[in-house]
Amino acid sequence: MTEAQYLASEPHSEIRREYIDGYAYAMAGATRNHISISANVLGELRNHLKGTPCEAVQSDLRVKVSKDYVYPDVLVDCNNTNKDGLTDAPVIIVEVLSKSTRKRDLTTKLIQYINLPSLLEYVLIEQDIVRVQVLRKKNDWKPEEYSLGDSITLDSIELTLAIEDIYERVDNNEINEFRQEQLALSALTPLNIN
Repeated sequence: MTEAQYLASEPHSEIRREYIDGYAYAMAGATRNHISISANVLGELRNHLKGTPCEAVQSDLRVKVSKDYVYPDVLVDCNNTNKDGLTDAPVIIVEVLSKSTRKRDLTTKLIQYINLPSLLEYVLIEQDIVRVQVLRKKNDWKPEEYSLGDSITLDSIELTLAIEDIYERVDNNEINEFRQEQLALSALTPLNIN
């Protein structure tokens, strides 16, 4: 498929497709955890960016990378380049990893994204375990890993997020055990009675 064929057919396609190296890939349906993580991150970003020139957008906005077109789970665009459902200048891209997308998100898309002149931070979030990686342009795209009890700061927009907030309403063993521990600790804390 040529780039022109993809661009002509994508607006009429019933299934969203990414276009990478001349091939169109159908986007798989998201799991409940994937949807929750994306919504949590989007909500935090949107609240933080109110009144600024930056906009947080969920997965319906395509990113043009060279001659390819991809749909990140969440992105932040500060240049108002969103035209016809397309941007080529995101400053943050967030991908929620799944079995079907992990390899592409960590290889092909990683290489494409870090070559975008505008991109400053690439965030990868696991859904089956609690782990977030942040790759930053200013650190030569070396991954920094975060887990429960940590917070991440997105330097490009000066926002700090607690890992627990990213995983709110997510159902996996690690976050469920953490919640149980937090409940047990709160039950042990004596009440302050005045």
